[in-house]
Amino acid sequence: MIIEPRTRGFICLTAHPVGCAQNVENQIEYVTSKGKIDGAKKVLVIGSSTGFGLASRITSAFGSDAATIGVFFDKPASPNRPASPGFYNTAAFETAAHKAGLYAKSINGDAFSNEIKEQVVNLIKQDLGQVDLIIYSLASPVRTHPVSGKRFKSVLKPIGENFTNKTVDFHTGKVSEISINPAEGADIENTVTVMGGEDWKMWMDALQEANVLAEGVKTVAYSYIGPEVTKPVYRNGTIGAAKDDLEAKAFTITEALKTIKGNAYVSVNKALVTQASSAIPVIPLYISLLYKIMKEEGVHEGCIEQIQRLYSERLYAGDLSLDEKGRIRVDDWEMREDIQERVVKLWASATTENLSEIGDLEGYSTDFYNLFGFKVPGVDYTKDVNEMVSVPSIQD
Repeated sequence: MIIEPRTRGFICLTAHPVGCAQNVENQIEYVTSKGKIDGAKKVLVIGSSTGFGLASRITSAFGSDAATIGVFFDKPASPNRPASPGFYNTAAFETAAHKAGLYAKSINGDAFSNEIKEQVVNLIKQDLGQVDLIIYSLASPVRTHPVSGKRFKSVLKPIGENFTNKTVDFHTGKVSEISINPAEGADIENTVTVMGGEDWKMWMDALQEANVLAEGVKTVAYSYIGPEVTKPVYRNGTIGAAKDDLEAKAFTITEALKTIKGNAYVSVNKALVTQASSAIPVIPLYISLLYKIMKEEGVHEGCIEQIQRLYSERLYAGDLSLDEKGRIRVDDWEMREDIQERVVKLWASATTENLSEIGDLEGYSTDFYNLFGFKVPGVDYTKDVNEMVSVPSIQD
């Protein structure tokens, strides 16, 4: 079939298998071009099919020749209905890994569930024995709790008072004002339950109890802080409460891993176009201004550049450069004082009329479509493609 992008708000309803595969190949080429990293050799990536999770799996495999197990929750294709992008990404990754002689298997299912945790434990026991790095990179808006069976939904809201500021519709370039009502009732608790650190801790407990963690194991979860302009709706909002919980759990997990000399870390990463970030008001405008400045300064990074730097210059370089709260910071270039000062100035003057000049809305839009395999250089979108792609290690 010929597959074209069909969007609804911040979601694209279709994905292109060839475009997704090319994206994966581009990331592999970047990692291999940077040379080998003396990193982990047996890696579990929870949330492995897109964004930072996919970049982590690619960096582990093609940077350190690691065997990888990926856990993701994506929709396979059916006739005339494309799969979700994460499914196509995983198929392309596994194919490339196997071609390179690397072990790569994947499990498609709800990572919050006890059943998937048990499947992963059994697969590690069967094939790898133990793992020495666990990346936790889940970004789901809902979670069914494995103990209570209750379904929780996260919300994007400020805490305490209304938030009003600029935002942009990145499809049209229209800059407008948006107001968001504050969290109420169980909004904060629900968001923390979905996006906080409880599930990360549950994963680590399950893996430790099963004795599938190697001595000296590392585990890393991803977080974000961001600038002053996004704080009311992000870091000081409901999501921020969840990130606070995630970051606190790193210390709890490290304490539990003491017997095997393990450590848990939170890596604070840069603002990037992901399916999750596209849903957050204000963020698209901030990113489009940030991209313009960071590209001019020669310090712009995408997911793969961020994670390759995390591995090569922090995790496996002997110097984690932790901040005062014990976090790894690879948002250091984004948060440079000179860059943030320029963002603040541009933010004040941003309008529908001038955004294409002062910001990089085109770059934002391209990155958004790239997530789904569209607008990828070198791909002929007029060609008929086979949507029925399968992940080699997953049998229907």
